[in-house]
Amino acid sequence: MSDQNASASNAGPAGEPAPARFRPTAVAAVRLDAIGDAIGVQVPGASAAVSVMGISLNSRTVEPGDLYVALPGASRHGADFVSQAVGRGAAAVLTDDAGARLLALSEDTAVPVLVVDGPRNVVGPLSAMIYQSQPTAGRTPRLYGVTGTNGKTTTTYFINALLRALGQQTGLIGTIEILAGGEPVPSLLTTPESPDLHGLLALMRERGLDAASMEVSSHAVSFQRVDGVLFDVAGFTNLTQDHLDLHGTMEDYFATKAELFTPGRARRAVVTVDDEWGRRLAATAPIPVTTLSMAPGAAPTDWTVTATAARGLGTDFSLEGPDGVTLNVHTGLPGAFNVANAALATVMVIASGMDAATVQAGLDHHDPFTVAVPGRMQLVSEEPAAVVDFAHNTDALARALEAVRSPLPGSRVIVVFGATGQRDQGKRPAMGAVAAKMADIVIVTDDDPHDEDPAAIRADVLAGARSAREQESPECVIEEVYPRAAAIRRAVELAGPSDTILVAGRGHEVWQEVKGVNLALDDRVELRNALTARGFTVLRDDRIES
Repeated sequence: MSDQNASASNAGPAGEPAPARFRPTAVAAVRLDAIGDAIGVQVPGASAAVSVMGISLNSRTVEPGDLYVALPGASRHGADFVSQAVGRGAAAVLTDDAGARLLALSEDTAVPVLVVDGPRNVVGPLSAMIYQSQPTAGRTPRLYGVTGTNGKTTTTYFINALLRALGQQTGLIGTIEILAGGEPVPSLLTTPESPDLHGLLALMRERGLDAASMEVSSHAVSFQRVDGVLFDVAGFTNLTQDHLDLHGTMEDYFATKAELFTPGRARRAVVTVDDEWGRRLAATAPIPVTTLSMAPGAAPTDWTVTATAARGLGTDFSLEGPDGVTLNVHTGLPGAFNVANAALATVMVIASGMDAATVQAGLDHHDPFTVAVPGRMQLVSEEPAAVVDFAHNTDALARALEAVRSPLPGSRVIVVFGATGQRDQGKRPAMGAVAAKMADIVIVTDDDPHDEDPAAIRADVLAGARSAREQESPECVIEEVYPRAAAIRRAVELAGPSDTILVAGRGHEVWQEVKGVNLALDDRVELRNALTARGFTVLRDDRIES
């Protein structure tokens, strides 16, 4: 949330948590003239000596001594909120020509105002400068960034778990939560806004953390949330159709992801090359690249997954690397995609300078890749097997459905899912088709409709499902059930002990946005309650309400 988001600046949807604020306890003051020099603006007279102690895009989170950055938004300009920012103690304002004109029309602003073209372009570097988040001198946490369409969250959790198994003090920044050496804080954005991100990195440095792993979405790159951040290792999972409402084409989507793998953003990379996008990225990235593949015998790669064997719900596998190095790895999470996530996490840690033998000892003694990742292939019961997963695009849904298919004769897969409103409409029928082809019972319901008509979204999904059933899956049962809690109850009503229920699309999320109102809804809680009501035994896990 930021004042850049116009009408959302001072009041979000009902039920939305207040924005979290991260910054170190001690910040060395930066003179305003030094900030001016950094962005090419002369600061005249007494204003030059004004001390800046922080930076914020949001008038509601300004603290005394902050530089308030007033950006243009969809319907309002951040300059409209300068009086609130100054009232909270802002020491100065940074804005553009439009913001300066708005301020000139209002009462005299009581603090210095700096004006630049495109202030968004300087927010990241200024945040790094003010918070000293990654100074060239002094110890800073090693930073791992993971991008790709699917697998970002689980891979960052795996990196975090492996590093902790190796005795490291770690931080975590992502879709689900933020950890900075203290209690976890729920996350509102996959990647925080750049002032919060740099403040958080400085806080981790202040607390003496050794390393941090972080999800980097395409939105984070497009909206410049990671500007001024340098990753020690950037990792790439895969690229499949998603977020085309933002990027327009897969080429633009890829180009945005590829920006992370440039010298100003990362020192080195680990790239999974099992799709054409990964191969292109590995071939073109202008930083040192380590390649990883799940396909033995394909084109030569630095690391290859071999000798996969099922163990329980998870998988044992080997990782063969340079100079004859072989690591034996286990993940307790189901699905080939979690093998890929575990392999990427392992290679990224090694690429950061960890010795392979030390990593093997951590894998052997702590089983880090059996960590529970909230809402990511999260098992709620075993008979029937009931799983909640964040799969919210065609590829992720197909992988999840493949992963949960039981080998037991007569076992059925029941899937509950929908599609998000005001997002890429092209994937809706494709998701419906995948569900009809790979599940026995398809229950189409609502995801987050946002401001779109839920019935129209369901109709798009149902059209794809019914078309696929007619062509390929005549035995598939398709139902439309809403609201979502009722759809989950319906899935449990239909399930027998040997069946599998997959509730897909929302994962760890605890709010459903409908027409600007956030309704409390946790798929894991609804699924657990429905199973209990039918007399099934559920797995008690305090991590379910993350």
